[in-house]
Amino acid sequence: MLRPGDVMTVSMARLIRDGETVFHGVSSHMPMISILLAKAMHAPNAVHLNIPGGVDPYQPRPQSFTSAGESLWQTAEAAYPLAEVFDLSMRGGLDVAFFSGVQFDHRGGVNASVIGDYHKPKVRLPGGAGSAVLISTAKRAVIWRTKHDRRTFTETLDFVTARGNVSEIVTPLCIFTMYQGELILRSIHPSSSLEEVSRNTSFPIRYLSLVTTQPPTREELRALQQIDPMDDRSIEFR
Repeated sequence: MLRPGDVMTVSMARLIRDGETVFHGVSSHMPMISILLAKAMHAPNAVHLNIPGGVDPYQPRPQSFTSAGESLWQTAEAAYPLAEVFDLSMRGGLDVAFFSGVQFDHRGGVNASVIGDYHKPKVRLPGGAGSAVLISTAKRAVIWRTKHDRRTFTETLDFVTARGNVSEIVTPLCIFTMYQGELILRSIHPSSSLEEVSRNTSFPIRYLSLVTTQPPTREELRALQQIDPMDDRSIEFR
């Protein structure tokens, strides 16, 4: 049985190319594990940057497996403070940045700030933090979201936290990609269907061709088990 956490993690790992410089923020277990998986499988020369400022940390110990913990600093090969990551991105040197959000529109806009009116919101969210800068300056911003419904993929955002270089959005149902300024279907996961994606998306679904996401291989699943024995890649589904 395909698990959504495995499919999403592997799908994000496959988006990382060898030699690219890749960043993830806090509360980013899935992207962090995706980077480690990519380096183990097909992108050994990818450079892993993170909030604590550790470059290419060794695999964190399971008991301290966090996307912003001290093990990312203590086991790193070098130091690269967060302020330098922003500078690197604005100079065009950050290849991939992983972020999430709560609402997305068909043009790749991201809302991580409020639900409802900004001055009297129904829910006040954590906000954009660095995403407002990095989404617009990184060469590619890859978004992940473990919920896919019509309130998440909406025609109009309640607030635009960031808009810029979103290249893909990975969900439990599918992968969207940016094409000529608009999100279209890149692939549908084997456990989903075009009907299910359409039913759970407020904006019209467009695609160049209907493609099924390649499921994780045995080698990828074996590597995932070694990298993430505590299954922290699925923490957002618990």
